[in-house]
Amino acid sequence: MFNVNANGAEIPAIGFGTFRMPGSDVLRMVPAALKLGYRHVDTAQIYGNEAEVGEAIANSDVARGDVFLTTKVWVDKYRHDAFVRSVDESLKKLKTDYVDLLLLHWPQSDVPLAERIGALNEVRDAGKVRHIGVSNFNTALMAEAVKLSKAPIVTNQVEYHPYLDQSAVLDAARKAGMSITAYYAMADGKVVDDPAIKAIAAAHGKSAAQVVLRWLVQQQGVVALSKTVSAERAKANFDIFDFELSNDEMQALHALARPNGRIVNPGHLAPKWD
Repeated sequence: MFNVNANGAEIPAIGFGTFRMPGSDVLRMVPAALKLGYRHVDTAQIYGNEAEVGEAIANSDVARGDVFLTTKVWVDKYRHDAFVRSVDESLKKLKTDYVDLLLLHWPQSDVPLAERIGALNEVRDAGKVRHIGVSNFNTALMAEAVKLSKAPIVTNQVEYHPYLDQSAVLDAARKAGMSITAYYAMADGKVVDDPAIKAIAAAHGKSAAQVVLRWLVQQQGVVALSKTVSAERAKANFDIFDFELSNDEMQALHALARPNGRIVNPGHLAPKWD
């Protein structure tokens, strides 16, 4: 396991994601993931499971200070007062007095970006948040966020898998000292049956999922989120630090990108993508 350094934040390269994970599964899987060695847990206000994430971490054998915890403010809480209140509510649910990383979940909003970035900085200055970032931003919005923020922006959490070329966003992030946090790494399960990925996996004695996660974390400044409700798969997804992909294998995976590769694109929330 290694960390990604982004504008002063040390982010564990593989995170355990809880998107669409019911509370009962969170209570079972987060302690199991922490026991396996995961030290990065990702949730969000809209997931409806912050309370279970907080309970699972509090009841685990791992100290809160050893867990990198991320949550995200939902779009209906972007006005300043609602924003600050929502962060306090998240902290209460998460049973902690700070989160390691707080993100704006989606960019589309009537609330000016300056107000949202200002609120992010305010909760950071108050010690409620160690680092701040964004999610689902395009390169123009990333640049605007960086310009507006007093504190460094440490990540942009975006969809990223072999079928989606994110080189423009990656280049912009690297230039700004930011990381990219990849979600939907398995492309809704498509990578598992891909012949090209399976061939690379067979050469390393690994699974297709392990190869894709390795491909992500082997790229400079990329953090990967892995989500599963199976302890066995969680173990396999974490077991990606004992092999390395060759340059040819990395390029073969990049070559799978296609124009219609994007999966997550809600019109009322998403920006104009790069």
